[in-house]
Amino acid sequence: MPPAPRPIWMRIGWGARMIDLPPLDAPRKRSVTIDGHRTSVSLEDAFWVELRNLARMNGISPAGLIAAIDHARPPDVGLATAIRLFVLAGVKSAGTLAASDGGA
Repeated sequence: MPPAPRPIWMRIGWGARMIDLPPLDAPRKRSVTIDGHRTSVSLEDAFWVELRNLARMNGISPAGLIAAIDHARPPDVGLATAIRLFVLAGVKSAGTLAASDGGA
């Protein structure tokens, strides 16, 4: 089980401005089966959480959603990139982020 998200925002310097970063984590690799073939996808926990939320909202399993994204993506776009962009679009259209469910 991954560690709980850190409740503080990190601040970094950027010229004369300061920007806030959310808690950062390294991508986690997960195995999925697409059309009977095993593959692995590396995404940050925040993307795994939102992917599961979007799948739940659409009545599909996360693996089914990943397969649908894989079938719809152009050949020159990697699967992890396609998933991240799909999740970003889904979160933007929903206007909210899912509360962390404590695991990815």
